[in-house]
Parts: sequence; structure tokens; C-alpha cells
Amino acid sequence: MNNGVIHMQVSVRDNNVDQALRVLKKKLQREGVFREMKLKQHFEKPSEKKVRQQAEAIRRARKAARKRLEREGVM
Repeated sequence: MNNGVIHMQVSVRDNNVDQALRVLKKKLQREGVFREMKLKQHFEKPSEKKVRQQAEAIRRARKAARKRLEREGVM
């Protein structure tokens, strides 16, 4: 990453542009580009941002706990 710019490359094989677009879309999704674009469409007040980030942290913690329980074989 250079100056906040992400360079992404997708190769097109056998003129299969549809497959290349699917791969690109998946990469963008994984990087969070679509989510970031959606968030930047409108101004978010600092208090709203803080509440959203706390809710996301809670969701991540719950998901991690669920995964940990699955790995331990409790569920």
C-alpha cells in the first residue's frame, strides 16, 4: 500500500472477462472497498461512528467466541 492507494491486479484468461470481474469483485469485497464506499456516501457524526464501531466490535467478539466454542466441540 502506497499513499493509501491499493494496487489490485486481476488477470483475464482465455478472454473470460466475466470470471475476471467475479474475481475482482470478490477481492474488493474482501478488502472492504464496497463497505467503505457506502460509509463515505454520507457524513457520519463522530458519536454515530463511535456507536457503530462499538457494535462492530461486539459482533466480532461474539463471532470469535462462537468459532472458539465450535473448535472446542462444545456445540
